[in-house]
Amino acid sequence: MSEKRLIFVTSPPACGKTRLSKKLATEMKHIVYLDKDTLIPLSKQIFAVAGQPYNRSSDFFEKEIRDYEYDVIMDLAFEAIKYEDYVMVNAPFTREIRDDEYISSLRAKLREYGAKLTVIWIVTDPEVCHQRMIKRGSDRDTWKLEHWDEYLSSVNFSIPENLRDPDDENSLLLYYNSTDEMAAESFARLMKVFDQD
Repeated sequence: MSEKRLIFVTSPPACGKTRLSKKLATEMKHIVYLDKDTLIPLSKQIFAVAGQPYNRSSDFFEKEIRDYEYDVIMDLAFEAIKYEDYVMVNAPFTREIRDDEYISSLRAKLREYGAKLTVIWIVTDPEVCHQRMIKRGSDRDTWKLEHWDEYLSSVNFSIPENLRDPDDENSLLLYYNSTDEMAAESFARLMKVFDQD
């Protein structure tokens, strides 16, 4: 690829976004890496100041914190794309990637920067995600693990085909991550796409 790219690495939680993102950021040249989880300490402080229990699945989080986290990480991404070829954002983008209006607006804004959007969707079996979530033992997963069936019914693991741009073969890239073998093969393909092999 020769043009600037904003790269979203996205999937439901515990599919392997951070592992893949950091590996790509380490191997690729001319890249800025941004992780929305970097904002969690600030979000925790908002919960504390508001006297709310820390629960990233709560109505309070949805109303008072969630969208602001995305606004901030995207502001940082657009600042960075001025100066570097690739900017990678590691975040779920749960609603955004299936919102055609959001994606259309994002692509239009990127054109002003001479850049395009690439979304790397991580395809992972839900039970594999369940086991990884248990293993990582993060407090952000407490509610999810305690209400797994309810949580699972609210998560869309299907590939967001709406992201495919017929004029851009690299608009949606798939990374299969249910096994180490799948992950290795997928990673090699990604590196070729980004001319980093």
